[in-house]
Amino acid sequence: MTLRARLEPALTRAWTGRGLLASALLPLSLLYVAGHAIHGWLYRGGLLKAWRVGLPVVVVGNLYAGGTGKTPLVIELVRQLKARGWRPGVISRGYGRRKTDVRPVDAGAQSGEVGDEPLLIAQRAGVPVVVGADRVAAARVLHSLHPKCDVIVSDDGLQHPRLAREVEIAVLHFLGIGNGWPLPAGPLRDSLARLRTVDAVVLNGDVPPLRIHGQVFSMEGELDEVYSLADPTRRAPLAALVDEQRRSGTRVVAAAGIAAPEKFFSMLRAAGLAIEEQPLPDHHDFAVNPFFGREYDVALVTEKDAVKCRASAATKNDGRICAVSLRTRVDPALVDLIEAKIRPTPRTDERASNGPSPA
Repeated sequence: MTLRARLEPALTRAWTGRGLLASALLPLSLLYVAGHAIHGWLYRGGLLKAWRVGLPVVVVGNLYAGGTGKTPLVIELVRQLKARGWRPGVISRGYGRRKTDVRPVDAGAQSGEVGDEPLLIAQRAGVPVVVGADRVAAARVLHSLHPKCDVIVSDDGLQHPRLAREVEIAVLHFLGIGNGWPLPAGPLRDSLARLRTVDAVVLNGDVPPLRIHGQVFSMEGELDEVYSLADPTRRAPLAALVDEQRRSGTRVVAAAGIAAPEKFFSMLRAAGLAIEEQPLPDHHDFAVNPFFGREYDVALVTEKDAVKCRASAATKNDGRICAVSLRTRVDPALVDLIEAKIRPTPRTDERASNGPSPA
């Protein structure tokens, strides 16, 4: 097990309270807060500039480090924008990539080169996706390669003001704000006050009570279909697998290399499945088959994991491995808000240039 794989569960547990480990890390959090404050001051003071790229930008981010449901929200927002006649593109840092260069995500891309989440977005949303550590450069490349795009959605980037944006969305999930402390003593990448400045806060499922100033919208995820990785045309509703297990005792094991694997497992159980769990570190690469040595008839993974399983020699030929698709429901009023803020006006057209924002 890697050092990261050992540290992640320990930090996740520490972030639920203000115990010994969290308290020991608090001095480092003070340094994090100081650095973050200086960074913000440089932008507010005009020493650093936010750059515009010629298109309106919608940033979907979070305060809680790790996955809160940003990527499923990005996919659903892109789908709804497409349905309303927009031509969106997506940029992402591509967490876990081996390189930091800017590159488009094409159909034959490998998750190790572009990141698992950007590859999933490209496959599920069917829109241009560009990855790069430099979000401004990624947005410019997207605009250059796809001149018909009329809006850019950024998967993450709330804490990176260098890219000017028209809309900011913060996603909260079932862990809320954890112990309320900043990294690394707690999970917060930004202060709670940041929720006052975003355009919208999206609650992903049941979120602990929290006072939020501003517009709040709901987001719900529901497991949908099960399909074979070896042959994606072989698919059926998850309910069909539940019925099969009840009839014939199908042995089902489930693995999840996501920030909150227990959420995936609880959703499978809520659907009626009896499963054997295999939690994995977030962005697990599946270079080794996590199901090796287990007795099972069907192995289930998330769609984020599926993009890596298909590319891994250890898993791609196991016909028993299946992905479970996630159907996301978002309040249409959120898309109304986005549209209202990104519609072209004479003022925004004047400001839409490949230069720094005057704000």
